[in-house]
Amino acid sequence: MPPQKPKVLFLAYYFPPLNAGACVRTWNIAKYLSRLGWDVTVVTPDPHLWRLGDTSEIEKIKVELNKEGIKCKHTGHDWRFLSPGCLKFGNTGIKWFLGGVGRRIASKWRIEREIGWIKEAKRTCSTLGKEDVDIILASGSPFCSFGLAKWLSDKLNRPYVLDYRDPWTGNPHATYPKPQKTINEEKELLQSSAAVTIVSPSWAMDLTRRYGLKEKIHVISNGFDPDEMSQVQPTQFPHFAIVYTGDFYPPKRVITPFMEALKHLKELRGKEKGKWCLYYYGQMGEHVREEAERFGMIDEVKLQGKVHRNVALSAVAGADISIVITSIPDDVTIADKGMITCKVFESLGLRTPILLICPLGSDVAILEQCKGVRAFQKNNIVGMASYLNQRIESQGERIEGEDSYSWVNLSKQLNDILLKNL
Repeated sequence: MPPQKPKVLFLAYYFPPLNAGACVRTWNIAKYLSRLGWDVTVVTPDPHLWRLGDTSEIEKIKVELNKEGIKCKHTGHDWRFLSPGCLKFGNTGIKWFLGGVGRRIASKWRIEREIGWIKEAKRTCSTLGKEDVDIILASGSPFCSFGLAKWLSDKLNRPYVLDYRDPWTGNPHATYPKPQKTINEEKELLQSSAAVTIVSPSWAMDLTRRYGLKEKIHVISNGFDPDEMSQVQPTQFPHFAIVYTGDFYPPKRVITPFMEALKHLKELRGKEKGKWCLYYYGQMGEHVREEAERFGMIDEVKLQGKVHRNVALSAVAGADISIVITSIPDDVTIADKGMITCKVFESLGLRTPILLICPLGSDVAILEQCKGVRAFQKNNIVGMASYLNQRIESQGERIEGEDSYSWVNLSKQLNDILLKNL
């Protein structure tokens, strides 16, 4: 009789078919752990509760789950009015009014928008026995999933591992500091955990500095899925295409320094040296438009709006260069240095040259070891323009593959951590 597969219960609030950046990591964790011999069960909200642009994605993910041998425990979700943009909720009449009141109260008391998931997730998992689970893995945010992992660990007498996609109490993009109660909660959950994974060395260092537990904390970066990248069809642009996909987080992540570099590039090349253009894919077109107008670049910028992930990937695949901005403040914290956006790995997987704008000593700058990847500080306007000019002159050249950031390899690191803590 073949040995029994180890069983992992994976608490993943964000999971396909939802079209969100967080789902990239959770999907690849589930997929590649399953391929490494794990019996994977994902606890996640019922996909019919999400506001999906295309409900056919539900059937597609069912096929993929079956293909990869991944099981799901779909849950209900209370208090959906806290996330009306993501979750289905009546937004007219009295429901609209009461929902708005509820959101204001939750914001005042700093209640996680996803908190209504926990009661339903506990109900769904209440029938699980010790024999059904060997180890619990929770992905955060939302960080209420970490408390859920502890509850299940106590109930089932099984260890739990916490996976940080972002910092909890030390997030560089947070609009206000976390209260001491939340800091104490994080400390308690970390101490009780079997292990902790986080996406960058600086964020791991910050956790260690604040809470100790160095032996528990492991870095498993984000990455790309080679299966997904191989299926992407590149967008055919009519001229040299500079592509930026995703959001900005003013004042720490803005397009301003890059727009200034584009102005310098325009002056450097003049009008006779060939057409080039910046294509922006995302929901913050107003910010991009304002900066383009301020620097006299509106004719060289094309706003594409918010698009499905597949469209954004096609744009990056067809781009001559991809732009990634992590953080630009002069006085950077260790949390700022640890910021590595997921889209940089997609560009790596698609072998598209990358121009990074990041702080001095940033973790993401290590990617300069890959051919065709260059990192700049925000004030190096001339350097950015010069590099762009070089890329225009040698357009068509791709970067080298970087398999160390493939989920095929990253999952092996997670596999070893989970096995060690069974």
